[in-house]
Amino acid sequence: MQSIQTRRHFLAGLATAGVATLASARGVSSQEAPLETSTVRFSRSPGICIAPQYVAEELIRAEGLTDFRYVDQQAGLASIAMLARGDIDFALDFATALTIPIDQGAPIKVLAGVHVGCYELFAHEGINSVMDLKGKTVGAGHALGSDPHVFVTAMATHVGLDPLKDINWVTSDVKSMDLFVQHKIDAFLGFPPEPQELRARKIGHVIVNSILDRPWSQYYCCMLATNAAYAAKYPAATKRVVRAILKANDICVSNPERVARLLVDGGYTQQYDPALQALTEISYAKWRDHDPEDTMRFFSLRLREADMIKSSPQKIIASGTDWRFLNEIKRELKT
Repeated sequence: MQSIQTRRHFLAGLATAGVATLASARGVSSQEAPLETSTVRFSRSPGICIAPQYVAEELIRAEGLTDFRYVDQQAGLASIAMLARGDIDFALDFATALTIPIDQGAPIKVLAGVHVGCYELFAHEGINSVMDLKGKTVGAGHALGSDPHVFVTAMATHVGLDPLKDINWVTSDVKSMDLFVQHKIDAFLGFPPEPQELRARKIGHVIVNSILDRPWSQYYCCMLATNAAYAAKYPAATKRVVRAILKANDICVSNPERVARLLVDGGYTQQYDPALQALTEISYAKWRDHDPEDTMRFFSLRLREADMIKSSPQKIIASGTDWRFLNEIKRELKT
């Protein structure tokens, strides 16, 4: 109980520090529709890039959703699968991870972009571009269809490679980074804190940095999504969750040191310094600038080219996105 209270005190301090960020949006509370529920559920999973989810916990409670719950992930069940099943109400995940289930008819609505970039494609000497991956071995995580496999597939199709024929995918229960360090694969897609660790150890080099390199730096990496039934039944609650996540984004920008400490103390990552470095590198502030629909269109095109989805970008956007809440918040910020 003491550790929970300490963590909530810490979260409350972060929340208080960031409330002014979207104060104008929150200032219209008297005009807002009343909450239809006080309950909201997220999945609990490790990760640095989804830090806004953990920062937003107290902000969501402050919005009136006092019955905030974390649902532990079941073995072999990703957060997006839990979202589609209705086991949780919201999830932060990669645009590609959202696009595929939407194509398959999952009841998911993407609501907003969270941040730009976090993944980096590492390779050994002699490989200097995505085109150079032709005939090379690339880590695909535990199985084909994993986030690294899908992302690198999108990169490969973008430059004209055939990901099925031109790349030798390696799946393993061993982490791809460990295989890369042991020179058992030629390249792999790293997520924080892996890029920070490899740069510190001077192992390999980066051929794509999604934070800096076009076109990847022009699109969101992680996005916020909800179960379609939750958004339909509880629109006021949905809007307030979106607003809390956007506030949390700004806190990640303004107070990365405290957020990094939160991630370590909460067990979402192990080392403070790589977490802090990642938080200062990831573009959390760009939620105001980029159009999330462009992101869904871009990745839908790439995945359709790779024959990973059948739907057109227009169909993905029409069936799997809802920008009403984001647009309302942006309008409120201008008043």
